[in-house]
Amino acid sequence: MNKVKLISESIAQNVEYITEEKANGKKDYKIKGVFMQAEIKNKNGRVYPMEILQKEVARYNKEFIKENRAYGELGHPEGPTINLERASHMITALYQDGQNFIGEAKILATPMGEIVKTLMEEGAKLGVSSRGMGSLETKKNGASYVRDDFYLATAADIVSDPSAPSAFVEGIMEGKEWVWNHGALMEAEMVEMKDRINTRVRKKQSLEQNLEFAKFLKLL
Repeated sequence: MNKVKLISESIAQNVEYITEEKANGKKDYKIKGVFMQAEIKNKNGRVYPMEILQKEVARYNKEFIKENRAYGELGHPEGPTINLERASHMITALYQDGQNFIGEAKILATPMGEIVKTLMEEGAKLGVSSRGMGSLETKKNGASYVRDDFYLATAADIVSDPSAPSAFVEGIMEGKEWVWNHGALMEAEMVEMKDRINTRVRKKQSLEQNLEFAKFLKLL
């Protein structure tokens, strides 16, 4: 069972706000900025090799952005999957610019999206935090390098303080291990518990079958 950890990275800079007036008088709200960075040791001591990030961004563009299903949430989610009830924006572009990957996102007319719009209108400073799954390799320089099993869950969740994600959230993000279980991401501990229960059930069923067969033999 290949175990990976949830990795969250906040970019230490605020995103640009874009507000566009529509013909009907309503507004479109968008954000744009650096969503991810390669070959740079970040404040969490992690480095994303360029070739790994390029490969995963290409997959994310193809499977999610181009299919209009690249969503992000407001705040720091506790798991790797997107909770549509908390979706606040849809990522519409993600492209490379040197070592940076620039992202653009449209704020949705969802409950969480309306909160983001209000924060933008009030002048609040917002940032983004990427969310992915993967394993790490520690090298001589003390940095943890993201390995080639990295999977990008979302290029950007919207957060209030990109320069200082809370220690509690970091603990949640990195304290759990996850595995792919029949195409779905599940906590490794839950999968192992489920496997143990299934094994016990199979052993019990096998024992019961053997006892029934023994009873049958005695009747012959």
